[in-house]
Amino acid sequence: MRISLRELSERDPQSYELLDVRDARSYSYGHIPAARNVPAEELAAHTFAGKTVVLCCRNGLRSEALAEALRAQGRDAYALEGGFESWLRAHAQDDAGAMFRAEESIRRRFHEKLFSRFAQAVVSYGLLRQNDNVAVCISGGKDSMLMAKLFQELKRHDKFPFGLVFLLMDPGYSAENRALIERNASRLGIPLTVFRSDIFERVSSVEKSPCYLCARMRRGHLYAKAQELGCNKIALGHHFDDVIETILMGMLYGGQIQTMMPRVKSENFAGMELIRPMYLVREEDVEAWRDANGLRFLRCACRFTERSACDGEGSKRQKVKTLIRTLRREDPEIEQNIFKSVENVNLATVIAYKDAAGVRHRFDD
Repeated sequence: MRISLRELSERDPQSYELLDVRDARSYSYGHIPAARNVPAEELAAHTFAGKTVVLCCRNGLRSEALAEALRAQGRDAYALEGGFESWLRAHAQDDAGAMFRAEESIRRRFHEKLFSRFAQAVVSYGLLRQNDNVAVCISGGKDSMLMAKLFQELKRHDKFPFGLVFLLMDPGYSAENRALIERNASRLGIPLTVFRSDIFERVSSVEKSPCYLCARMRRGHLYAKAQELGCNKIALGHHFDDVIETILMGMLYGGQIQTMMPRVKSENFAGMELIRPMYLVREEDVEAWRDANGLRFLRCACRFTERSACDGEGSKRQKVKTLIRTLRREDPEIEQNIFKSVENVNLATVIAYKDAAGVRHRFDD
């Protein structure tokens, strides 16, 4: 016997119990909010509440056979027609549907390009240890929102215990931008911890390098709030493209060879570290995930770019992006070569360098 979603919605919710008979892992990845998880193999030992029983599996086939078995035992049992997939289709446009689709795409279509590279960075650079508490810093853009989902997926793998706080600092967002961030977080199942700062106001009168000052202040506020919340790490959403652009910007505009590090100990907050777990994730893959799920994130909420005052690093970075794209058309390996250049430094072939203490050394010392 089957029952449709429409028929079920017309019944008093107190008159039946809805049991999801899939395994616990499938249930954790997405389920009907009212459903309890009782895997099929545990159904025989389940204590029924004396109500009508509605069983839900992935597509309705397995639950139909189980419902028939329960009816043979004298229970008033039904299978949800179409299973969880039918509920998902019916709720395709609401928050639960959006979250499930976004998570499924990370596990399937984008597993190799997103989750695998995220996990590779975590392992390769030692970004996460047992019992770490990480403040995942949310800016509202595509990178930090995806980073939050990747951390949630990593936690579901349950390899070792660690804590997560999804931290949103509002430095003075417009009401529209703040609402968009909170709406996206709700749709994606990201529980935000929000705090305010007055950074935009404090930097609004600065004429020289406002972006640099704003970034420094934002980071300080994030460290302080994360530490207050019991975290020992903050995670930022910088990706592979940010890394190679920073390398070239340092060479072309700063006269130095340096990079954006995957892990940095804080100099001002004892015991705190900054980590970048998106270090190996390509921006084009982040954009592909966003577009495949019909998501719209903040592109830039900075007041300075809104009034075209931020023409320093912003325009330089855009020039470097354009340069890399041009070079890539001639050589597809150009980005990997830029990345590898800071892994293969031979001190015997450079004229001078600085050590960790800032002391300068020449080739003829």
